[in-house]
Amino acid sequence: MKRIGFSLVLALGLALGTGAHAAALQKVSAGKAVGAAWTFLPLDIGQREGIFKRYGIDLNIVVFQGDAKLQQGLTSGSIGFGLGSGPGMAFAAKGVPAKAVAAYFGAPRNLAVLVKANSPIKTVKDLKGKSLAISTVGSLTQWLVQRMSLTEGWGKDGIKTVALGGVGPGIAAMRAGEVDGVMGAYEAGLMLEQKHLGSVLVPMTDYAPEFITHVVYARDALIAHDPALVTRFLKGFFSTLQFIKTHRDVTNKVAEEVLKLSPTVAGEAYDHEVAGFIPDGRFNPKAVAVLKQSFVARGVLPKEPKNAQIFTTRFVPVHVSSK
Repeated sequence: MKRIGFSLVLALGLALGTGAHAAALQKVSAGKAVGAAWTFLPLDIGQREGIFKRYGIDLNIVVFQGDAKLQQGLTSGSIGFGLGSGPGMAFAAKGVPAKAVAAYFGAPRNLAVLVKANSPIKTVKDLKGKSLAISTVGSLTQWLVQRMSLTEGWGKDGIKTVALGGVGPGIAAMRAGEVDGVMGAYEAGLMLEQKHLGSVLVPMTDYAPEFITHVVYARDALIAHDPALVTRFLKGFFSTLQFIKTHRDVTNKVAEEVLKLSPTVAGEAYDHEVAGFIPDGRFNPKAVAVLKQSFVARGVLPKEPKNAQIFTTRFVPVHVSSK
Protein backbone atom coordinates (compact mmCIF):
# COMPACT_ATOMS: atom_id res chain seq x y z
CA MET A 1 0.00 0.00 0.00
CA LYS A 2 2.82 2.39 0.82
CA ARG A 3 4.39 1.77 -2.59
CA ILE A 4 1.07 2.40 -4.35
CA GLY A 5 0.61 5.61 -2.37
CA PHE A 6 4.06 6.86 -3.37
CA SER A 7 3.39 6.06 -7.03
CA LEU A 8 0.14 7.96 -6.90
CA VAL A 9 1.81 11.03 -5.40
CA LEU A 10 4.56 10.91 -8.03
CA ALA A 11 2.03 10.59 -10.84
CA LEU A 12 0.11 13.58 -9.51
CA GLY A 13 3.33 15.58 -9.28
CA LEU A 14 4.18 14.82 -12.90
CA ALA A 15 0.66 15.71 -13.99
CA LEU A 16 1.06 19.12 -12.34
CA GLY A 17 4.37 19.63 -14.06
CA THR A 18 6.39 19.71 -10.85
CA GLY A 19 7.80 16.25 -10.22
CA ALA A 20 10.40 16.04 -12.97
CA HIS A 21 11.41 19.67 -12.59
CA ALA A 22 12.01 19.34 -8.87
CA ALA A 23 14.28 16.36 -9.53
CA ALA A 24 16.49 18.10 -12.10
CA LEU A 25 16.34 21.88 -12.27
CA GLN A 26 18.20 23.54 -15.13
CA LYS A 27 20.50 26.41 -14.14
CA VAL A 28 19.64 29.49 -16.19
CA SER A 29 21.20 32.96 -16.00
CA ALA A 30 19.06 35.98 -16.86
CA GLY A 31 20.14 39.60 -16.80
CA LYS A 32 18.55 42.93 -15.93
CA ALA A 33 19.68 45.97 -17.91
CA VAL A 34 19.75 47.89 -14.60
CA GLY A 35 19.18 46.90 -11.01
CA ALA A 36 17.18 49.85 -9.67
CA ALA A 37 14.00 49.50 -11.73
CA TRP A 38 10.56 48.33 -10.64
CA THR A 39 9.87 46.82 -14.07
CA PHE A 40 12.71 44.31 -13.65
CA LEU A 41 11.33 42.94 -10.36
CA PRO A 42 9.63 39.96 -12.07
CA LEU A 43 12.94 38.08 -12.06
CA ASP A 44 13.35 38.57 -8.30
CA ILE A 45 9.73 37.72 -7.52
CA GLY A 46 9.68 34.69 -9.82
CA GLN A 47 12.86 33.43 -8.19
CA ARG A 48 11.74 34.02 -4.59
CA GLU A 49 8.24 32.61 -5.07
CA GLY A 50 9.55 29.48 -6.79
CA ILE A 51 7.62 30.23 -9.97
CA PHE A 52 10.54 29.56 -12.33
CA LYS A 53 11.22 26.29 -10.51
CA ARG A 54 7.75 25.09 -11.47
CA TYR A 55 9.03 25.17 -15.04
CA GLY A 56 12.28 23.37 -14.24
CA ILE A 57 14.46 26.49 -13.98
CA ASP A 58 16.96 27.35 -11.25
CA LEU A 59 17.29 31.07 -11.94
CA ASN A 60 20.49 33.07 -11.52
CA ILE A 61 20.00 36.85 -11.79
CA VAL A 62 22.76 39.09 -13.18
CA VAL A 63 22.55 42.90 -12.96
CA PHE A 64 24.12 45.12 -15.64
CA GLN A 65 24.63 48.85 -16.01
CA GLY A 66 22.48 49.65 -19.00
CA ASP A 67 21.24 48.13 -22.24
CA ALA A 68 24.64 48.08 -23.94
CA LYS A 69 26.16 46.06 -21.09
CA LEU A 70 23.22 43.67 -21.14
CA GLN A 71 23.75 43.09 -24.85
CA GLN A 72 27.44 42.40 -24.18
CA GLY A 73 26.37 39.74 -21.69
CA LEU A 74 24.10 38.14 -24.27
CA THR A 75 26.90 38.27 -26.84
CA SER A 76 29.45 36.64 -24.55
CA GLY A 77 27.01 33.97 -23.40
CA SER A 78 27.34 34.89 -19.72
CA ILE A 79 23.53 35.05 -19.71
CA GLY A 80 20.97 33.19 -21.79
CA PHE A 81 18.09 35.61 -21.30
CA GLY A 82 17.80 39.30 -20.57
CA LEU A 83 15.28 41.94 -19.59
CA GLY A 84 16.03 45.09 -21.54
CA SER A 85 14.48 47.92 -23.49
CA GLY A 86 12.53 47.96 -26.71
CA PRO A 87 15.04 50.38 -28.29
CA GLY A 88 17.73 47.85 -27.43
CA MET A 89 16.26 45.55 -30.07
CA ALA A 90 18.36 47.46 -32.60
CA PHE A 91 21.44 45.68 -31.28
CA ALA A 92 20.24 42.45 -32.92
CA ALA A 93 20.24 44.13 -36.33
CA LYS A 94 23.82 45.22 -35.66
CA GLY A 95 25.05 41.69 -35.00
CA VAL A 96 24.28 40.83 -31.37
CA PRO A 97 23.35 37.11 -31.38
CA ALA A 98 20.11 37.56 -29.45
CA LYS A 99 16.56 38.61 -30.23
CA ALA A 100 13.47 39.75 -28.38
CA VAL A 101 11.19 36.77 -27.79
CA ALA A 102 8.38 38.60 -25.96
CA ALA A 103 7.24 42.13 -25.19
CA TYR A 104 6.22 42.63 -21.58
CA PHE A 105 5.81 46.36 -20.83
CA GLY A 106 4.04 48.87 -23.06
CA ALA A 107 4.11 52.68 -22.81
CA PRO A 108 6.96 54.02 -20.60
CA ARG A 109 4.88 54.85 -17.54
CA ASN A 110 7.81 53.58 -15.44
CA LEU A 111 10.14 56.38 -16.55
CA ALA A 112 10.17 60.11 -15.89
CA VAL A 113 12.32 63.23 -15.81
CA LEU A 114 13.56 63.81 -12.28
CA VAL A 115 14.86 67.15 -10.99
CA LYS A 116 16.40 68.14 -7.69
CA ALA A 117 14.69 70.10 -4.96
CA ASN A 118 14.55 73.85 -5.62
CA SER A 119 15.53 73.30 -9.25
CA PRO A 120 14.85 76.26 -11.55
CA ILE A 121 13.31 73.69 -13.94
CA LYS A 122 9.60 73.85 -13.20
CA THR A 123 8.05 72.73 -16.50
CA VAL A 124 9.07 70.72 -19.55
CA LYS A 125 9.69 73.99 -21.42
CA ASP A 126 12.53 74.74 -18.99
CA LEU A 127 14.45 71.66 -20.20
CA LYS A 128 15.51 73.23 -23.50
CA GLY A 129 19.30 73.32 -23.64
CA LYS A 130 19.64 71.54 -20.30
CA SER A 131 21.39 68.21 -19.58
CA LEU A 132 19.84 64.96 -18.39
CA ALA A 133 21.64 61.89 -17.11
CA ILE A 134 20.85 58.63 -18.93
CA SER A 135 22.03 55.04 -18.43
CA THR A 136 24.03 54.33 -21.61
CA VAL A 137 24.33 55.48 -25.20
CA GLY A 138 21.67 53.79 -27.34
CA SER A 139 19.49 53.08 -24.33
CA LEU A 140 15.79 53.61 -23.78
CA THR A 141 16.53 56.56 -21.51
CA GLN A 142 18.50 58.28 -24.27
CA TRP A 143 15.75 57.67 -26.81
CA LEU A 144 13.11 59.13 -24.51
CA VAL A 145 15.12 62.31 -24.01
CA GLN A 146 15.45 62.69 -27.77
CA ARG A 147 11.77 61.86 -28.29
CA MET A 148 10.74 64.54 -25.82
CA SER A 149 13.07 67.09 -27.40
CA LEU A 150 11.71 66.36 -30.87
CA THR A 151 8.11 66.49 -29.66
CA GLU A 152 8.74 69.88 -28.05
CA GLY A 153 10.16 71.16 -31.33
CA TRP A 154 13.79 71.51 -30.23
CA GLY A 155 15.33 68.91 -32.54
CA LYS A 156 16.99 65.66 -31.52
CA ASP A 157 19.70 67.39 -29.49
CA GLY A 158 17.62 70.09 -27.84
CA ILE A 159 18.33 68.42 -24.52
CA LYS A 160 21.85 67.16 -23.83
CA THR A 161 22.37 63.61 -22.56
CA VAL A 162 25.13 62.35 -20.28
CA ALA A 163 25.60 58.57 -20.00
CA LEU A 164 26.36 57.70 -16.37
CA GLY A 165 25.42 54.02 -16.09
CA GLY A 166 22.17 54.14 -14.13
CA VAL A 167 19.73 56.17 -12.10
CA GLY A 168 21.87 56.08 -8.92
CA PRO A 169 24.94 57.73 -10.47
CA GLY A 170 22.59 60.06 -12.33
CA ILE A 171 20.93 61.28 -9.15
CA ALA A 172 24.32 61.76 -7.50
CA ALA A 173 25.49 63.84 -10.45
CA MET A 174 22.27 65.88 -10.38
CA ARG A 175 22.63 66.65 -6.69
CA ALA A 176 26.25 67.67 -7.30
CA GLY A 177 25.15 70.06 -10.05
CA GLU A 178 26.91 68.13 -12.82
CA VAL A 179 23.65 67.56 -14.75
CA ASP A 180 20.32 69.36 -14.61
CA GLY A 181 18.17 66.27 -14.18
CA VAL A 182 17.81 62.55 -14.73
CA MET A 183 15.80 60.42 -17.12
CA GLY A 184 15.16 57.59 -14.74
CA ALA A 185 12.81 55.32 -12.88
CA TYR A 186 9.53 56.82 -11.74
CA GLU A 187 9.91 55.21 -8.32
CA ALA A 188 13.30 56.89 -7.87
CA GLY A 189 11.54 60.23 -8.29
CA LEU A 190 8.97 59.22 -5.67
CA MET A 191 11.80 58.48 -3.24
CA LEU A 192 13.36 61.87 -3.91
CA GLU A 193 10.02 63.51 -3.22
CA GLN A 194 9.60 61.65 0.05
CA LYS A 195 13.07 62.75 1.19
CA HIS A 196 12.53 66.32 -0.07
CA LEU A 197 15.55 65.97 -2.33
CA GLY A 198 13.81 66.22 -5.68
CA SER A 199 10.67 65.48 -7.62
CA VAL A 200 9.11 63.94 -10.72
CA LEU A 201 8.88 66.66 -13.36
CA VAL A 202 6.99 64.66 -15.98
CA PRO A 203 6.29 60.94 -16.67
CA MET A 204 7.06 59.73 -20.19
CA THR A 205 3.77 58.02 -21.05
CA ASP A 206 2.43 60.87 -23.19
CA TYR A 207 5.60 61.04 -25.28
CA ALA A 208 5.33 57.41 -26.45
CA PRO A 209 1.78 56.09 -25.94
CA GLU A 210 2.27 53.36 -28.56
CA PHE A 211 5.49 51.76 -27.46
CA ILE A 212 7.29 48.67 -26.20
CA THR A 213 9.31 49.77 -23.22
CA HIS A 214 10.66 46.38 -22.18
CA VAL A 215 11.19 43.01 -23.80
CA VAL A 216 12.58 39.61 -22.92
CA TYR A 217 15.69 38.68 -24.93
CA ALA A 218 17.02 35.21 -25.64
CA ARG A 219 20.27 34.19 -27.27
CA ASP A 220 19.94 33.01 -30.87
CA ALA A 221 21.57 29.71 -29.90
CA LEU A 222 18.78 28.99 -27.41
CA ILE A 223 16.07 29.97 -29.89
CA ALA A 224 17.54 27.63 -32.48
CA HIS A 225 18.70 24.69 -30.38
CA ASP A 226 16.67 24.75 -27.15
CA PRO A 227 13.29 26.32 -27.93
CA ALA A 228 11.72 24.26 -25.15
CA LEU A 229 13.84 26.15 -22.62
CA VAL A 230 12.76 29.49 -24.12
CA THR A 231 9.14 28.39 -23.80
CA ARG A 232 9.62 27.32 -20.18
CA PHE A 233 11.42 30.54 -19.28
CA LEU A 234 8.64 32.64 -20.78
CA LYS A 235 5.97 30.62 -19.01
CA GLY A 236 7.77 31.21 -15.74
CA PHE A 237 8.17 34.89 -16.49
CA PHE A 238 4.58 35.56 -17.55
CA SER A 239 3.25 33.44 -14.69
CA THR A 240 5.21 35.82 -12.47
CA LEU A 241 3.58 38.85 -14.12
CA GLN A 242 0.21 37.28 -13.39
CA PHE A 243 1.28 36.70 -9.77
CA ILE A 244 2.38 40.33 -9.43
CA LYS A 245 -0.99 41.62 -10.63
CA THR A 246 -2.82 39.65 -7.94
CA HIS A 247 -0.27 39.94 -5.09
CA ARG A 248 0.31 43.63 -4.40
CA ASP A 249 1.58 43.17 -0.84
CA VAL A 250 4.15 40.50 -1.78
CA THR A 251 5.36 42.59 -4.71
CA ASN A 252 5.72 45.65 -2.52
CA LYS A 253 7.77 43.74 0.05
CA VAL A 254 10.21 42.63 -2.64
CA ALA A 255 10.36 46.17 -4.02
CA GLU A 256 11.20 47.47 -0.55
CA GLU A 257 14.04 44.97 -0.19
CA VAL A 258 15.51 44.90 -3.70
CA LEU A 259 14.99 48.55 -4.68
CA LYS A 260 15.31 49.96 -1.13
CA LEU A 261 11.94 51.69 -1.41
CA SER A 262 9.85 52.82 1.54
CA PRO A 263 6.48 51.06 1.96
CA THR A 264 4.68 54.19 0.77
CA VAL A 265 6.79 54.57 -2.36
CA ALA A 266 6.59 50.85 -3.13
CA GLY A 267 2.82 51.06 -3.04
CA GLU A 268 2.67 54.20 -5.19
CA ALA A 269 5.06 52.67 -7.73
CA TYR A 270 2.97 49.49 -7.91
CA ASP A 271 -0.27 51.41 -8.44
CA HIS A 272 1.27 53.56 -11.18
CA GLU A 273 3.26 50.92 -13.06
CA VAL A 274 1.50 47.55 -12.81
CA ALA A 275 -0.95 48.46 -15.58
CA GLY A 276 1.95 48.63 -18.03
CA PHE A 277 2.51 44.87 -18.14
CA ILE A 278 1.62 43.07 -21.38
CA PRO A 279 -0.06 39.81 -20.27
CA ASP A 280 0.86 37.50 -23.16
CA GLY A 281 4.08 38.86 -24.69
CA ARG A 282 2.65 39.88 -28.06
CA PHE A 283 4.34 42.61 -30.09
CA ASN A 284 2.00 45.51 -30.88
CA PRO A 285 2.57 46.31 -34.61
CA LYS A 286 2.06 50.05 -34.07
CA ALA A 287 4.60 50.04 -31.26
CA VAL A 288 7.05 48.05 -33.38
CA ALA A 289 6.71 50.68 -36.12
CA VAL A 290 7.57 53.46 -33.64
CA LEU A 291 10.64 51.52 -32.50
CA LYS A 292 11.86 51.00 -36.06
CA GLN A 293 11.45 54.68 -36.85
CA SER A 294 13.44 55.52 -33.75
CA PHE A 295 16.38 53.38 -34.87
CA VAL A 296 16.79 55.48 -38.01
CA ALA A 297 15.96 58.82 -36.37
CA ARG A 298 18.67 58.30 -33.76
CA GLY A 299 21.20 57.15 -36.33
CA VAL A 300 21.47 53.74 -34.70
CA LEU A 301 20.62 51.97 -37.98
CA PRO A 302 20.80 53.29 -41.57
CA LYS A 303 17.37 51.90 -42.41
CA GLU A 304 14.46 50.20 -40.68
CA PRO A 305 15.20 46.52 -40.03
CA LYS A 306 12.90 43.64 -40.91
CA ASN A 307 10.93 42.16 -38.02
CA ALA A 308 12.86 38.89 -38.21
CA GLN A 309 16.13 40.72 -37.62
CA ILE A 310 15.12 42.04 -34.20
CA PHE A 311 12.44 39.78 -32.74
CA THR A 312 10.57 36.53 -33.20
CA THR A 313 6.87 35.79 -32.65
CA ARG A 314 7.54 32.07 -32.41
CA PHE A 315 6.92 31.98 -28.66
CA VAL A 316 3.99 34.38 -28.29
CA PRO A 317 1.29 34.68 -27.22
CA VAL A 318 2.40 33.07 -23.96
CA HIS A 319 -0.37 31.08 -22.33
CA VAL A 320 -0.16 30.50 -18.58
CA SER A 321 -2.53 29.01 -16.06
CA SER A 322 -4.92 31.38 -14.30
CA LYS A 323 -4.12 29.70 -10.97
